[in-house]
Amino acid sequence: MASATTSGAPARSGRTGSSAWTVVLCWITVLLEGYDLVVLGAIIPTLLKTHHLGMTAADATTIATLSLVGVAIGAVCVGPLADRLGRRRLLIGSVVLFSVFTIVVPLATSVWMFAALRLIAGLGLGACMPVSLTMMAEHMPAGRRARASTLTMTGYHTGAVITSLLALQVTDDWEILFYLLGVVGLVVAAVQWFRLPESEAFVRAKRDGEQRVPFTELLKPAYLRAGIGIWVASFMGLLLVYGLNTWLPKLMNDAGYPVPTAVTQLLVLNIGGVVGLVLGGFVADRRGIKGTTLVWFAVSVLMLACLSIKMESDLMLNVVVFFTGVFVFSAMVLVYAYVTAYYPASVRSTALGSASGVGHPWGFYFFAAVAVLGFLAVLTLPRTAADAEVKAVGPAA
Repeated sequence: MASATTSGAPARSGRTGSSAWTVVLCWITVLLEGYDLVVLGAIIPTLLKTHHLGMTAADATTIATLSLVGVAIGAVCVGPLADRLGRRRLLIGSVVLFSVFTIVVPLATSVWMFAALRLIAGLGLGACMPVSLTMMAEHMPAGRRARASTLTMTGYHTGAVITSLLALQVTDDWEILFYLLGVVGLVVAAVQWFRLPESEAFVRAKRDGEQRVPFTELLKPAYLRAGIGIWVASFMGLLLVYGLNTWLPKLMNDAGYPVPTAVTQLLVLNIGGVVGLVLGGFVADRRGIKGTTLVWFAVSVLMLACLSIKMESDLMLNVVVFFTGVFVFSAMVLVYAYVTAYYPASVRSTALGSASGVGHPWGFYFFAAVAVLGFLAVLTLPRTAADAEVKAVGPAA
């Protein structure tokens, strides 16, 4: 009996060690993604102020858009690959991809090269989040899936906070932010190669012959209703998260606040995001994921409406921005928590990839539709006031 106990102890210890590495490395990966996706928003005011590469506001918008296009493509494509080839190798490859192309961003010699590098880095970034969330969800018991998702996503906002703090320090030396991320990312990938175990749920699915899952599986009646709701909710949540993180400093700066104050609001927003994720995961596991997500989105509506009001007090502004972060960011992540709880292991990564990626292209279609409406509105305008007067009176006799 003693022998059996002794022989079993190392096995339990080994599993515990592997579990700890899974939690830590997935969390750090999402931290790096949060750092990267926020870094562009933090430096846009500086890039425009210094006219880096002759960059204009329109160029900055193009770069931000292409970054998200890369994220969308990476997120959609990695899910089926991770369900077929494994979570571990896809995660490591994704970290290496975005790290390498992030390092070379400051070396870009034109705006379009800058944008292309951000697009390719986005491919790796988009793949990191769904795979990390999948591995964490499969690591946790079913009753703690919401906390698994929200805990992992605290890494995203921690990374955003780090970016904001560093951006306040480096000011015009923004290149340091990219070099630092790229080097740290490569170090993390090396540690993952030696320490990150494969998901046990994936290993079981592969052993049972369930790992070949096409994206069309999500369109079957069993998943279609949930899938449509998830895609729409994910799009709305992602539009809020990426929009706020990318453009809040610029909007604050345009409103008359100096760049340091604008970047500080980004810091406050993401501190609220971390608090909201911890709170949201705890409440969702106790009260139900769907109901909690509904409440979180409803409160987000109120907080975003409050942001439209001119704040005379800096304290009041900070409070509103903080609570906006609390509810807006965790509402989107609770949608992911629902995905990890609803879908089986054989299709989970594919579902998460679609949830975090499918929304992005529809976001661009939405903005394109807005642009079309603007085009049509301008089309109805008369060329000059004289032309309008002639049409009103009619042609001369």
